[in-house]
Amino acid sequence: MLRSILMGLVAGQRSMTPLAALAGAARRGTLPHDNAEARLMAHPLIAAGGVTMAAAEIAGDKMETAPDRTVFLGLLARTITSGFAGAALAPPKRQLAGAALGIGAAIAASYVGLAARKRAQRRWGQTATGFVEDAIMTASANAIAHAKPART
Repeated sequence: MLRSILMGLVAGQRSMTPLAALAGAARRGTLPHDNAEARLMAHPLIAAGGVTMAAAEIAGDKMETAPDRTVFLGLLARTITSGFAGAALAPPKRQLAGAALGIGAAIAASYVGLAARKRAQRRWGQTATGFVEDAIMTASANAIAHAKPART
């Protein structure tokens, strides 16, 4: 269930990045469990959509008009994607718990991440801090999605 929580933390910063990471792992067959979420993300059209949405979010984040991640629609997107990712990464028959843990982590991380980003923006600006955050979240999401499952 740790992966569900960790991917929720990623979703708190970049709502669509978990979908892109899951798509890559599903297409390679490296998701930890064979479940409905993994099979859906393995579909070429769904995988391409997840990657496209993540790329669009990353580009939009650098715009001066980008809304805070804690606005209603931002939190709604984070709730949906973190719940889906949390379920996809959860052990069999624990998808609901995985979704709940992912959502909780994403909502909390959204507020903590926004405060940290605003503090960093005052010193380094929106674009630079956005690129650093993108790199950290993309690498983290891919590591979480591609990690080998723990033995049980």
